[in-house]
Amino acid sequence: MKFIIEGGCRLNGEITPQGAKNEALQVICATVLTEEKVVIENVPDILDIQNLIQLLVDIGVEVERLDKNKYSFEAKKLNEDFLDSETFLEKCSKLRGSVMLIAPLLARRKKVCFAKPGGDKIGRRRLDTHFIGLQKLGAHIIYNDKTRAFEMNADILKGDYMLLDEASVTGTANILMAAVLSQGKTTIYNAACEPYLQQLCVLLNNMGAKISGIASNLLTVEGVEKLHAANHKILPDMIEVGSFIGMAAMTQSELTIKNVSFENLGIIPDSFSRLGIKLEKRGDDIFIPAQKSYEVQSFIDGSIMTIADAPWPGLTPDLLSVLLVVATQAKGSVLIHQKMFESRLFFVDKLIDMGAQIILCDPHRAVVIGHNRQFKLKANNMTSPDIRAGIALLIAALSAEGVSQMENIDQIDRGYENIEERLTAIGAKIKREN
Repeated sequence: MKFIIEGGCRLNGEITPQGAKNEALQVICATVLTEEKVVIENVPDILDIQNLIQLLVDIGVEVERLDKNKYSFEAKKLNEDFLDSETFLEKCSKLRGSVMLIAPLLARRKKVCFAKPGGDKIGRRRLDTHFIGLQKLGAHIIYNDKTRAFEMNADILKGDYMLLDEASVTGTANILMAAVLSQGKTTIYNAACEPYLQQLCVLLNNMGAKISGIASNLLTVEGVEKLHAANHKILPDMIEVGSFIGMAAMTQSELTIKNVSFENLGIIPDSFSRLGIKLEKRGDDIFIPAQKSYEVQSFIDGSIMTIADAPWPGLTPDLLSVLLVVATQAKGSVLIHQKMFESRLFFVDKLIDMGAQIILCDPHRAVVIGHNRQFKLKANNMTSPDIRAGIALLIAALSAEGVSQMENIDQIDRGYENIEERLTAIGAKIKREN
């Protein structure tokens, strides 16, 4: 599949972000922790979530679609034969989000065999934090070279104190889901505290867990014997909100982003403001006026603006690709520093082919010299390398002169719900073709 994108169109109107992909992956996996029914609302209809839901069906979870974005999950009885099969390992290897099934399955079955998960090719994505934390709780883990899978078992999970070597979001999620069904008290220091993680804690507490310290990097868990039914609503996707802010700026469009859960956006609005983009908070909406130009701020001592990712409440790395694209049309220069993944900036060669002035210093840093709209980006044929670079290139194509083609759009479908239909409704010209 590919997109045909006609650039240069102004967008106008209102758009509502989908449910948060990263939160959905966590809370859907958490439903396996109980035999009772868990209902989740605002589930995004995207490829990664569809694949995860199908995987849950395969392992024996009863899934019912109650409404367009509302599902119930009931893990009464797990399919032991499937969980011990090569098919399970193969499916896990193709879906990054499946990594958050490790702890729920370990807590329920006392054992799990798991393949190294797939996902975006954006650099090393190690699982050490997950495993070290689970070992602290009593899990025994070996790597089987023959099957290329991790084999884990734990007759009894017992709470413990741990200081994580990195504030891994998925690592914290896995440890947390194991800790809630462990004996005694677990203390997790240097825990991730992203809104996704906060929401997972809220769901688990609604299911009967006892977690304190939510929204901080020090979580305390008092283990319980079992969890029960609960209802949960997923937050709006902060990455989509940021993508739409960048899209409005690049296309000189007036846009209102509805129901953004502003208090959960953290530093995202300020990061776009540093590039000179004007935006207004109107209730729980964000209004972006049409801007002919926007100027990059400099630091108080006059040094070049640097935008870098960091653990929450710092800037999410998932938005650096969008910020980099937006900077190509700003007035002034900015250093984009992607600290976490060493392959995430390699899509900039496609922007350079479109006329952007970017110096890739090394795998982690790129200097963007803004055009100040003195000349537009030129349409190009391109391939989406991963979810976030894909949406960034789509934004570039929407602002470019001429017609661009983008292949490998399955990568965008993994993270963005019906993106061409939603953007077409506000004035974009995007067509999907085989």
